[in-house]
Amino acid sequence: MRVVAETEFKLTVERSRFHAVLFPARSEDDVAVMLKRKRSEHRKANHHCWALRSRDTAGVLVERSKDDGEVGHPGRVLLELLRREDLEGGLLVSRVFGGVKLGVGGVSRAFREAGEGAIAGHRRGLSPRR
Repeated sequence: MRVVAETEFKLTVERSRFHAVLFPARSEDDVAVMLKRKRSEHRKANHHCWALRSRDTAGVLVERSKDDGEVGHPGRVLLELLRREDLEGGLLVSRVFGGVKLGVGGVSRAFREAGEGAIAGHRRGLSPRR
């Protein structure tokens, strides 16, 4: 399923703040535009990790991710979320360090929770209104 609208989610873990956004993206150029915007919005963020699933001009599924120097391979974690939900688009999570080291497992869990929050918001936006 193609992502058609932006969905944001915020999470705080041990004083670190995680800002997630699920957004329409067809290429790494679209990710670069969103990355530039989020770097401007979250100037204190130490890491901006992302994942992308999209189809190229031949219709072949392309998958990319970037950890931006963060431990625990959060880019791969975000890509797994897009795969699990069979979504085509971009997922970016920016982390503002809160002074407490989370460790590899804690970082991965926090990025996963932030990404899941954005995806859940996307699903709610697609569900019929009652």
